[in-house]
Amino acid sequence: MLRKLVFLIALCFLISCDRAAENAPVEQVVTLSLVEGASENALDGRLILIFAKAGEEEPRFQVRPGVKGAQVFGMNVDALAPGTSVNFTPGFGYPKRTLGALPAGEYVVQALLHKYETFALATGHTVKLPMDQGEGQQWNKSPGNIYSQPQTVHIDPASGFSFEVVLDQVIPPIEPPADSKYVRHLRMKSELLSQFWGRDMYLGAHVLLPEGFDEHPEARYPLAVFHGHFPSDFGGFRETPPDADLVCEPSERFGEPCYNRIMEQEAYDFYKSWTGPDFPRMIIIEIQHPTPYYDDSYAVNSANMGPYGDAITHELIPFIEKEFRGIGEGWARFLYGGSTGGWEAAAAQIFYPDDYNGAFIACPDPLDFRAYELTNIYEDANAYFDAGPFTKIARPAHRDWLGEVSHTVADENHLELALGDKGRSGGQWDIWEAVYSPMGPDGYPKRLWDKETGVINHDVASYWQENYDLRYILERDWATLGPKLAGKLHIYVGDMDNYYLNNAVYLTEDFLKNTSNPHYGGVVDYGDRAEHCWNGDHENGNHISRLHYNSMYVDKIVKRIETTAPKGADLTSWRY
Repeated sequence: MLRKLVFLIALCFLISCDRAAENAPVEQVVTLSLVEGASENALDGRLILIFAKAGEEEPRFQVRPGVKGAQVFGMNVDALAPGTSVNFTPGFGYPKRTLGALPAGEYVVQALLHKYETFALATGHTVKLPMDQGEGQQWNKSPGNIYSQPQTVHIDPASGFSFEVVLDQVIPPIEPPADSKYVRHLRMKSELLSQFWGRDMYLGAHVLLPEGFDEHPEARYPLAVFHGHFPSDFGGFRETPPDADLVCEPSERFGEPCYNRIMEQEAYDFYKSWTGPDFPRMIIIEIQHPTPYYDDSYAVNSANMGPYGDAITHELIPFIEKEFRGIGEGWARFLYGGSTGGWEAAAAQIFYPDDYNGAFIACPDPLDFRAYELTNIYEDANAYFDAGPFTKIARPAHRDWLGEVSHTVADENHLELALGDKGRSGGQWDIWEAVYSPMGPDGYPKRLWDKETGVINHDVASYWQENYDLRYILERDWATLGPKLAGKLHIYVGDMDNYYLNNAVYLTEDFLKNTSNPHYGGVVDYGDRAEHCWNGDHENGNHISRLHYNSMYVDKIVKRIETTAPKGADLTSWRY
């Protein structure tokens, strides 16, 4: 019998017709009741209430910034015990701030409780955060979260309305992927992370093994680390041709009517290349390292999330190399990835210069915080607006290849604030703060800027600069870093990146091209009119090149090994 969490939402708006009463506050009375048996324990979490227009997707899957997104309200619940009731007052809403601001009309409504757990951190702080449940920190599909069936309601804030929402659906657990001949899956407890978080914490990886792995037990292999967002399985690798009865799914972004077929065909083509006689034999891994803040950790040590950089580089990777006969030395390890993965590849190479022998950095998150998208966090006063003496203009956050803007920085941040306070939205701006910021006195990340107004805290910006501004760190430490990084940094970005990430690459290139003693010796390349996430392919469109990460840098990796491997290194056992 499915447990029920019942929300009785009685919203009473009393508005008189006379002019004086029009300015009186509108009364809103909301009661939330948790019935007996709804849970074995009291629940903490974020209640998310969504209003959408009728569509094919449930409202919980229509939440996004911009004009096409659903309306979202959020509030925290703490220690809500079965059989008790609380007054429910909607907190911050996006795009409308309050329920009373909703236009009259018919809506599809859905509610969801994103559950939090309590962590006793090694710092002495106690925080409440959502624990990943194998989905990659996605609130709208995290196993164990409780939600309601969509229902249609008609509301008119001017005359008042009330309705009941019953949360009676529990998102089921995720079935882990099965091993195959080529793809293996592993999970290991991290002692470093477990100590920081005050509970057992795990890292995982999907491991792509080379053709002939079992037939060549004497072989030891180079390792390629494909950084990126949380992978449910090893992506872009398919051992069978596309399904003959595949139902086409179009890509609005790329204008392709059957993009899922293209993806399956490209994955199958890679399988054929991978198992063919001419493909260099190596191991490729995709890491699972979700945190209570995001779908991955950004692969660095952080005041708010703990030593993920050390855990990945010094615990997980040696564990994988031992398990699957990796060479296990820095000259035989390489990094690549795009967007978040591009920044991670750059950061891991810079922070662990001896542990990796090259990073292929595509469309990276901002490498220079003077171009934190379109904000200079050191000089600008406000992240949401560029203000002059008589007017101000909103800063865009997303454009297409023609420059047409779909939403602003304020849109993205206000949506995150509706989904979770204290950096708990699972969104992009919140994870940047969780990674880069010092810990606040409450145990949560210090804000770089006021989430509602956009006013920047330049003390926090200074901390970011000293610890995570990669271009600044390269310039500050080039005398010691340069000799270890020569020939290892290769950066690719489209000059019409949707998130303006090319701007930070320009600034980084300005430094790199002028380096000496030694010269950086790598590559900075731009795709003409290319959007996010261009990765260096001048022959194919972005819709194809983004599917080629696992093959397009292989020749460069092999060449790098041949020219930099130390005397006596194993250059033959894996070349069969």
